Order: sequence, then structure tokens, then C-alpha cells
Amino acid sequence: MTEATRRERLRAETEREIRQAARALLVESGRDAVTLRAIARKLGITAPALYRYYDSHDALLRQLCDDICADMAAALHTDLAAETSGQVGCKVRTVCHAFRRWALVHPQEFALVFASPRDPLGADQFGSVFLQLAGPLIASNQTADHAEEEVPAVLHEDLVRFQQVLRDAVAEHGVTLTDEVLNLGKIYHVVQSWVRLYGHVALEVFGRFPFAVSNPEPMFDSMLDQMLTDIGFEEDSAVR
Repeated sequence: MTEATRRERLRAETEREIRQAARALLVESGRDAVTLRAIARKLGITAPALYRYYDSHDALLRQLCDDICADMAAALHTDLAAETSGQVGCKVRTVCHAFRRWALVHPQEFALVFASPRDPLGADQFGSVFLQLAGPLIASNQTADHAEEEVPAVLHEDLVRFQQVLRDAVAEHGVTLTDEVLNLGKIYHVVQSWVRLYGHVALEVFGRFPFAVSNPEPMFDSMLDQMLTDIGFEEDSAVR
């Protein structure tokens, strides 16, 4: 091993230790506890030394968000691989349930990414993970008839931009879709579905339901039934 390679390995290990310490603080005490001073104290180094690895506190948090999303994606992939019915609707349901379970088990991580800035022309980090997995499944239902006429005209420009985001997510899985197949009507329903899913999970994670719900899961399942029906998986949606 050359000296340069050894330095690179040591640097990578230190960066990993920094992110592990930051995440431990996040899980234990929330985002506000993730300070450079607290991380340095955990690692037994000085706070200024951290700037040799990350340009700023924000840069560290962005990397932490990426790590969190990668972990969540792995969890969703695992659950999706275990779903063997072959029915697209069941696969979408599996991804949605896996997303909810992960968020409930990791509320601080969910909160960090949920509150982080995102690209206004693209999907946020959690949304990107969801689309990479669920997007190809939803888009594969080419029989659903979603007319572009039902899309409010004021949303057309935004949905055209988002159409490319979803197409890119599908392309990562080796699928190419034309504008005719992935029309604005279908994009509109995909966006509505994501908003409903994300909104339910966020309200549940943050304890913000507008009334007391002792068991939110039946409400979640009912929302998925309606969501899948709207997208066009009427037969699959009844299978759980």
C-alpha cells in the first residue's frame, strides 16, 4: 500500500467516524444536538479539525442526509425483493408500507431529511428514493387511462418538469417511457399519490394527526386502497 493510498484510507475512515458520531447524536437528541463541538467531543478531537473533512456544518448534514436515504433505500429494496406475488399493485403497497415502517422506526432521521432544503425542480431526497423504487412500478401500469384534460392548466408547466424527473427515475431501472405512456395525466396522479403518502407518514411520525388515532394503520391501508385505485390498480389493490 502506497503512502498516498494509506492516507486516503485513513481519511475515509475518519470521515465515516465523523458521520457515525453525527448520526448517533441525531438519533439520541435530535438535529439541534448535531453540532461540530459535540461531534468533536465524541471523537476526542478539536472542532476546527473537522473542517479538514467537511467544509461546513451544512455540508456534513447534507452528507448525513445522503447516508440516511441510502439506508432507507436498502430497507425498501429488501422488502420489495421479498414480495413475490408478481402483482404490480402489491409491489407498490409493499414499498409504501416499508417507507412508513422505516420512518416510524427512524423519526429523527426522517425529520432531518424532511426539514432539509431540496431542489425545487426535482424530487426531495426521500421522494427521490421513493420514485426510484415505486416510479417504475407505477409507470408500468400502461393500461390506466389518465386524461391530460383532468390536469389543472396551472400545473402543466411544473408537471412537465417533473415528468422528466420521473422518467429519469424509471430509466435508472432500464425502462424507457414515451410522453404518450407517461403523460401528464399519469404524472398528476403519481404526484397526488406521493403527496398523500408523504403527508400521512409525516403526520404520523410527528404526532400531528388532527384527532386522536389509536391505530393509524387501517387509515393508512384505506389511503393506499384509494391511491392504487386512482392510479389504476383496482384488482391488485385488494390484495395485501
